Amino acid sequence: MTAPNRWRTVALIARREFLVQVRAKSFLISTGVVLVALIAGIVGIAAFGGGEEERSATVAVVRDDTLTPYLESSGAAIDTAVTVAVVPDEAAARERVTAGAADAAVLPATGGATVVTESGLDGELRAIVASALAGHAQERALLAVDADPAAVRAAADVRLDEQALDPPDPAAGERVALSIAVAFVLYLQILLFGVYVAMGVVEEKSSRVVEVLLATVRPLQLLWGKIIGLGGAGLLQLTLYGVAGVGTALATGVLTLTGTALGTLAGALGWFVLGYLFFAVLYAAAGSLVSRQEDVNSTTTPLTVLIMVMFGVASVAVRDPDGTLSTTLSWVPPFSAILMPLRIAAGVAAPAQIVGTVLLMVAVTGGLSLLAARVYERSVLRTGGTVSWRQALRG
Repeated sequence: MTAPNRWRTVALIARREFLVQVRAKSFLISTGVVLVALIAGIVGIAAFGGGEEERSATVAVVRDDTLTPYLESSGAAIDTAVTVAVVPDEAAARERVTAGAADAAVLPATGGATVVTESGLDGELRAIVASALAGHAQERALLAVDADPAAVRAAADVRLDEQALDPPDPAAGERVALSIAVAFVLYLQILLFGVYVAMGVVEEKSSRVVEVLLATVRPLQLLWGKIIGLGGAGLLQLTLYGVAGVGTALATGVLTLTGTALGTLAGALGWFVLGYLFFAVLYAAAGSLVSRQEDVNSTTTPLTVLIMVMFGVASVAVRDPDGTLSTTLSWVPPFSAILMPLRIAAGVAAPAQIVGTVLLMVAVTGGLSLLAARVYERSVLRTGGTVSWRQALRG
């Protein structure tokens, strides 16, 4: 069989596997449910938890409206909106505090003022009232000696330039959220579709369908057709999740890093392909070692545990994506498949690191695929008990 014919056969098998998977009710229902939940969750975050709650306070003052601008400006200095209610007497001011209509009441007193509250001033409101009273008293003192308060304030308005050697990333929160989402989704997709490959191999083997198929195609063509077809379905599903999630987040303002979000999505799709291929060849080989679906866990458990360890490491690394653990393990296949997209989302992955880890992942996956292909080819037609890895490798 010529090379074009071999690849045409692989493409036909891949097309069949892809169509069977994407037309399955379970695939359509699960994809639809996740998409609806994803979009609803992001819209809910935007509506109820998308930003910080604006701080505010209401202060009642007795007759003296000149204190109002000082209270308002003092509140604005610490991002607190202050509403001032001018009341006719102390009784009205106290009544507002008692009724909960005011957080504090400023009553005139000799040498200053008395502040009435329900249960005491918190730190922010104390600072607002103290600053306002000090500014108000200063202006009255300046007027008493015929000084111009505006000129004094202008003279005291000193410019302050700040230079931070290591300024914080204002989008750090969004980057962390992207990193967590990428790690979690990749973990699920790689695990889920790796298991699909193993179960598909076992199903064909136990039903003896594989014997009919191998009468017309070679084992490796069947292996790669299944891997590529199921991988295409997984990539399609992940793309739908990513486009829906990123699109909704950008549209609702939950994410503002358009370039980073799109780059993270592209990186996640690419690394899913690499991570999936790494594990799919091994899951296919593991599935070929058994003849019953009940036995598949005995050969695939080590692979499942490895994927869970990868996610555990990613859960730790997300707190410090540029730390030693994340940087070192991102060069080690298959940890690269989760840690590198996490580092890309966090904005700490250099182009050279990305290219280097991709090449290393491709090389290791290529070597493993040769090993897994040998196992698959030598064990897929064996029925009965479980074939050990040693027996499959020795032939």
